[in-house]
Amino acid sequence: MEELVFSPELTIPDTLVLRNLADDIARHRQTKESIKLEGDEGYLSASSTSQHESCTKYGISAERDAADIDKLNGLNDPNSEDFEPTVISSLDLRDLRARLPAVVYDHVVQSYITWAQGLVRHETDVIMLTHLIMYFTTSLPSAVWLFYRFSYLHGVLHFAMQFWYMGAYTLMMHQHIHMRGILAKRPLLRLLDAVFPYITDPLMGHTWNSYFYHHVKHHHVEGNGPEDLSSTVRYQRDSVLHFLHYVGRFYLLIWLDLPLYFVRKGRTVNAAKAAFWELSNYAALYALFRLNSRATTFVFLCPLLLMRLGLMVGNWGQHAFVDADEPDSDFRSSITLIDVPSNRYCYNDGYHTSHHLNPLRHWRHHPVAFLKQKEVYANEKALVFHNIDYLMITVKLLQKDYLHLARCLVPIGDQMDMTLEERAAMLRRHTRRFTEKEIREKFGKGKSKEN
Repeated sequence: MEELVFSPELTIPDTLVLRNLADDIARHRQTKESIKLEGDEGYLSASSTSQHESCTKYGISAERDAADIDKLNGLNDPNSEDFEPTVISSLDLRDLRARLPAVVYDHVVQSYITWAQGLVRHETDVIMLTHLIMYFTTSLPSAVWLFYRFSYLHGVLHFAMQFWYMGAYTLMMHQHIHMRGILAKRPLLRLLDAVFPYITDPLMGHTWNSYFYHHVKHHHVEGNGPEDLSSTVRYQRDSVLHFLHYVGRFYLLIWLDLPLYFVRKGRTVNAAKAAFWELSNYAALYALFRLNSRATTFVFLCPLLLMRLGLMVGNWGQHAFVDADEPDSDFRSSITLIDVPSNRYCYNDGYHTSHHLNPLRHWRHHPVAFLKQKEVYANEKALVFHNIDYLMITVKLLQKDYLHLARCLVPIGDQMDMTLEERAAMLRRHTRRFTEKEIREKFGKGKSKEN
């Protein structure tokens, strides 16, 4: 059994969740060894076996879970002494307090937090205002200056900066499109909330409103089923050729595929809106290219090409493992990651199963929701990974390195009794492409919920 890796950079909730799962694994091992010892010594009875199984199913401790859930709830509750808003991504608030002089923390950081909490929609989300300020004081002035006085050095440095920003920005907008905003519901802030994406989205590689129509109005309706334009079920998920086809189709045809999807579903208003915003953004890019081709390339086109690759690499990793026994289950067609890049820097994006179970769930609530449903995850044979992000899951799949992926798996439920090789074989089975016959048999009419 491989030991779990606890990165010192994990968020406080992730550390708590991973230690909780490690505790389950250790308790499960102890129970198995105890039962084996009793059997070897001739003391094992049916009643003692039943007692072990009923008290420690999957090693779960109700007392430990209750304490951890209370702690996680406290971190999110402004009325709790444990409450901690997220201010910056790289450090938790308690780390800021420890590293800064007391006068700076008390008079600068706390004053900023109090001010910011009056502007953001959720008191936990100070970081979103932090990031908005950062984008409008770095990305936007840099882009404007490139159009005014272009240099290749500046263009390269600007693109490198955007590359660093794009992941966190996209997952901030992920919250924005699901919750219909991130700022407080006051008239002026509502206006800013509605307007700023039209400025920042193209700088980060998104076309206007495409993320909303594709992700909220399409992907969460179809849920990686056969009618999902980003579905993985028709692909062999460890095949480089299949991955290239997947990415290439999105690059070349999503501008057409998405409106046609809405037309097929009888949602012609969404079709018209999706087509209008995508094509109008292309028209704007063409006009800007005619105005200044070099600045447009570095400011808009390079981020656009990189973002679309990143979205597909991420979605491939998120939905690569699909259990053929129940492929339309959110538990069995998406995964959970407990890792630093996804959860510290990208708003708990690693809790993808939790997000599909409830797309309107606030990003800070995913860890506690996971713990509350931990036994359901185990019974449903869900997959939980650690010490790996979606990018590296995709890379390791394309390398067919299932042993590495198995080492990153956090075994829950029956997976605890599997060897490393058995876990690797299970993961390999879950990446097999579905035939059209299987798709007809295993998928019904699909989901029809709007988000």
